[in-house]
Amino acid sequence: MYNVAPGARAAWDALFAWLAGAAGVALEAIAHAPPASLPALWGREDLGAAVMCGFPYASLAPAERPAALAALRPSGAFADGGANYASHIVVRADAPFTTFDDLKGRRFGWTVRDSQSGYHAPRQHVAARWGAMLFAEARGPLLNPSGVLAALEAGEIDAGPVDAQSFALLALHEPALAAGLRVLDTTAARPAPLLVAAPTLPPETLGALRGALLSADASPEARPLLRALALDGFAAPDPARYGGLVALARQAGPPALPAW
Repeated sequence: MYNVAPGARAAWDALFAWLAGAAGVALEAIAHAPPASLPALWGREDLGAAVMCGFPYASLAPAERPAALAALRPSGAFADGGANYASHIVVRADAPFTTFDDLKGRRFGWTVRDSQSGYHAPRQHVAARWGAMLFAEARGPLLNPSGVLAALEAGEIDAGPVDAQSFALLALHEPALAAGLRVLDTTAARPAPLLVAAPTLPPETLGALRGALLSADASPEARPLLRALALDGFAAPDPARYGGLVALARQAGPPALPAW
């Protein structure tokens, strides 16, 4: 999910290499770039660790979910010091908009319909702020934050959602790109994505991975790796927190707002 720049990819590779050593579990970093299926990744029987959005996690029956290892704790103010994240409503830096209300009658992008940050969070924001669909057009699927940014650059949309953690990684690893963008508004905080693994892994393997992640912020070797990922660390997973995401999505669905 957070492979938004070469520097971010390298930072994740470094963290997973540390995790393998700290947990004593052999891990191989594999590329899984778009448009490769994320559900296929999350369903792999050999999955050792991967980031998973909370909405698809909550949408699965408990018996079908991957094993939750830890929740991300972003370092940005949007996380409020916990395992939370949000979506930034982003425009080009030279755009004429100053408030979210300026987007009425404009073109808005979205990523995929099972994304909390790229679909459900902005829909809930629209429902709370306007109570109706007031964009001239909602354009998608744009797949991921990179697709939203490409559509902004091409002038195909006027605004779109970018996961606040992705934006933090862009600011760290692609500052020139981030400088060409402006955060117009930010959605309400929701439970942050999870690091998940195959539920069929031995319990001792899952325990070792989970224990290493939860102690990462205390490790002198891991702390600089976390900073490179704009993370304070990881929190113990609480699957019950994620159940509310599905209910919130329903509240912002038809008939409150038409499907995009």
